[in-house]
Amino acid sequence: MLFRRVLTGLAGLLLAAGALSTATGPASAEPRTAAPAAADPAAPGPFAVGYSDLTVSASGRSFSARVWYPATTAGAGTPVADGSHPALAFGHGFFQDVSKYATTLQQYASWGFIAVAPKSQGGLFPSHSAFADDLNAALAWITAQNTAAGSRFNGRVDTARLGLSGHSMGGGAALLAASRNPAVRSVSTLAAAETNPSAVTASAAIAAPVQYVAGSQDTIAPPAGNQQKMYAAKPAATQLRTITGGFHCGFTDSSGFGCDSGGITRAAQLQLTRGVTTAWFLYTLTGDTGMYDRVWGSAAQNDPAVAFQAKP
Repeated sequence: MLFRRVLTGLAGLLLAAGALSTATGPASAEPRTAAPAAADPAAPGPFAVGYSDLTVSASGRSFSARVWYPATTAGAGTPVADGSHPALAFGHGFFQDVSKYATTLQQYASWGFIAVAPKSQGGLFPSHSAFADDLNAALAWITAQNTAAGSRFNGRVDTARLGLSGHSMGGGAALLAASRNPAVRSVSTLAAAETNPSAVTASAAIAAPVQYVAGSQDTIAPPAGNQQKMYAAKPAATQLRTITGGFHCGFTDSSGFGCDSGGITRAAQLQLTRGVTTAWFLYTLTGDTGMYDRVWGSAAQNDPAVAFQAKP
């Protein structure tokens, strides 16, 4: 179906992940400071959000990236908030700028996560395998920053709590990256698309818990041919959360030519996405047991807006 989309609309190709071009408790470490049990993970968190555009150099790789992080005050280059913060690497969709995911990554930063978004592999012929390596290099880089003299992140990174995320091609690449990196503790993907090498095959080799988030009306990376197969391949712990009426482009902050649409608004889909994925990362990376019900419990299982499948 993705191939037919490419033939009928360029933007289908651009967003579709380039795939055609070639539940349990929290992590075992002691919990970091947990958010209050009544906190709404769909709402902004307690931190101001800073950001920086920089060059990542690690693991023999070098590329531009934007980093969003919990800050003392909002804005570009502001100081990182006190404390030791988990880190995520996020993969953009095919031919998509990382700015398309600003609201979601700002959300993670507001809840205390450092989010590194590589700008690499942005052309018409990306390498999915190289993108996975870039995501792992981003995690290696932010880990090294914790002890780098003069870095704003010196002493501010919880190097034992690393996660991966991404949309479409970037979601598939995140799964490839997780299958190669035993340091990864948690993964959450948005409309992950099949890649070359296969993200479905990679899912079977991931030890960390993985959450697959899908849109029921996605016509670019439909759940049946993509996220459902990945979820089926992944051993426990894993879950598939399907947003009713959700669409592929609904995971981005704006659409381009040829984008699909769904039965709900983009604003509604992004709000649901932020709630589902923030709760996941708070539970699996920070040990916030107050998020259990929203991740594995009755609140998750009985949400009329987001269908629930799980292998605890």
